[in-house]
Parts: sequence; structure tokens; C-alpha cells
Amino acid sequence: MAQPTTQQLAELLIGIARAQTALILGLESAMGGVRTQHILPQLQNLAHLRDHPEPTLIDLPVRILLTSQGRVPPDPATVVRDLERLFAEPPKAGP
Repeated sequence: MAQPTTQQLAELLIGIARAQTALILGLESAMGGVRTQHILPQLQNLAHLRDHPEPTLIDLPVRILLTSQGRVPPDPATVVRDLERLFAEPPKAGP
């Protein structure tokens, strides 16, 4: 089995975030205000923006999704750098 590169993983994560964004926009179209009143606050909470200035592997997909909610799409090069940094770190012991 081929090993995916960090570039391929970044593109996959960005693609998943785009699909999730389409769902969020569909919900917003059907139920006005649900995105800003309910979905975005929950995503911001899950992303641990205040707790972890640098994303962890758990936070990274949520942060990519949050970035997808804005006008500027996620930068694949930034996602690659985050993935390479995270894969280079030794695993941390439990919580």
C-alpha cells in the first residue's frame, strides 16, 4: 500500500472541509442564522483556538473547516507545514 505524502493529506483534509462547508451552507440556506448562532461557535470551541495557539492533530481538521468558512480558502502549504510539524513531534503521553 502506498504511503500518502503530507501534500496529499493536506489536500484530502481541505477537500473534506469543502464538503463539510457545503453542508453548513445548505443548513444556513434552510435555517437562516444557524451557521453564525450555532455551528461556528461550536467549531471555534472544538478548535481550541485559545488553548493551543499551534494546532494539534485533533484540532487541525476543525481549524481547516473554520478557515473554509471565510472568504479566503485554506492554504495547502500552511496545512502541509502544520502536518509536517505535527508528524515530527514525538507522541505525547495521555491526557
